[in-house]
Amino acid sequence: MEFLKEFFTFLKVRKKFWLLPIIIILLLFGGLIVLTQGTAVAPFIYTIF
Repeated sequence: MEFLKEFFTFLKVRKKFWLLPIIIILLLFGGLIVLTQGTAVAPFIYTIF
């Protein structure tokens, strides 16, 4: 949790709020790949990339 606290402090101090949507999208795609890795949906997910 310390990493998240430092990351948000970094965003606030450096005024890099435009990074937040990019990080969220990357986390969502990463979670989607991990969760669907062993299912029948996996071939359709990998065609996106």
